[in-house]
Amino acid sequence: MTEAESAPPPPEVPLLELRDPLPEVTDSADALARVSERLAAASGPVAIDAERASGYRYSGRAYLVQLRREGAGTALVDPIAVDTLAPLAEAIGDTEWILHAATQDLPCLAEVGLRPASLFDTELAGRLLGYPRVGLAAEVEALLGKRLRKEHSAADWSTRPLPESWLQYAALDVEVLVELRALLVEELEETGKSEWARQEFEHLLSFEPTVRVEPWRRTSGTHKVRGRRMLAAVRTLWEARDRIAAERDITPSKVIPDSAIIAAASAMPTSRRALLGVQGFVGRGAARHAADWLEAIEIARTLPEEELPSRSGAGNGPPPPRAWADKDPVAARRLAHAKESVTALSDEVNTPAENLLTPDTLRRVLWRPPVPRDESTLAGAIADQLREHRAREWQIELMAPLLTTAVLIAEDD
Repeated sequence: MTEAESAPPPPEVPLLELRDPLPEVTDSADALARVSERLAAASGPVAIDAERASGYRYSGRAYLVQLRREGAGTALVDPIAVDTLAPLAEAIGDTEWILHAATQDLPCLAEVGLRPASLFDTELAGRLLGYPRVGLAAEVEALLGKRLRKEHSAADWSTRPLPESWLQYAALDVEVLVELRALLVEELEETGKSEWARQEFEHLLSFEPTVRVEPWRRTSGTHKVRGRRMLAAVRTLWEARDRIAAERDITPSKVIPDSAIIAAASAMPTSRRALLGVQGFVGRGAARHAADWLEAIEIARTLPEEELPSRSGAGNGPPPPRAWADKDPVAARRLAHAKESVTALSDEVNTPAENLLTPDTLRRVLWRPPVPRDESTLAGAIADQLREHRAREWQIELMAPLLTTAVLIAEDD
């Protein structure tokens, strides 16, 4: 028996339990008024979270909002059951919010009238600090030494009434945030990254969800479709499915899967019988809307040639990196030099490369950098270009010199 085999197993991490009794769900105007009064009278930042029904519903609306503030305890608010959350917004005022993965919850919270004046994102703080795992459960275990239940993270939160075990899970998510924030603030200060975090959190206040150009192109398996007319069928079928999913408020994949769209676009059936014989067209979603699918295919079949979609899409960004060497060898060398330097910098400051600068911004700057080629002028021009892409000043301070060097070295190679 080896030493590793004879060693005792590591002690099990204790499960995190609620410190306070589970509150009742706030589902009336009177109850909301009482909760709002408690929050307004309390002190310190407000921990906030929201639960959606991703994978079940078309919309990204919040079906439960959890809040916690020292002196007020935890509140579980049902935004579906009350007409407005205005009393809650007024009670919170300009108090700092604590969230985990803020970009996931900010849109649905704004939809119900809750918008932060300032915030602290525990996930983003973990990224800046170089934590290998930044999920809430991972940070709770690393910083608090407790195991957090996550078995209900993918539940259908549009369910009513919500099971007690789900509510316990939801309450735990905000119970830990105030304590996590305090520990992360201390570590940010120790590592000299407090200003990085401040700028990142301020940037999040202007967060707008990305509106994808031609979202149908993300249909899984599109690369298997041959010809622009079949590609047009992917588009029309995707648009029909999206319309049906929105009308029924269910996630699109529950109408028909992506694989069915790809199979139908490849087969281009002309009858209901042929359509329902296509792989993936099974179940009520396929048969119930057979006329819609056939109409979508017919639209694609009869489109004029000039209206057929291109293979490359309508994006205005640089080509995929794999094509740079053929299209612009100097740009490819710039990108290679920059990636190498960014990787080294990431290791040095213990922060992921994508947090130092988004890959999209990196590619856009290096594909067509500013024209000046003396080092001092070029560095300033690249800094301005980074600002145009909404890079933060701490990122510009680190990345502008690095990208300047990559541009100059590539042109001398």
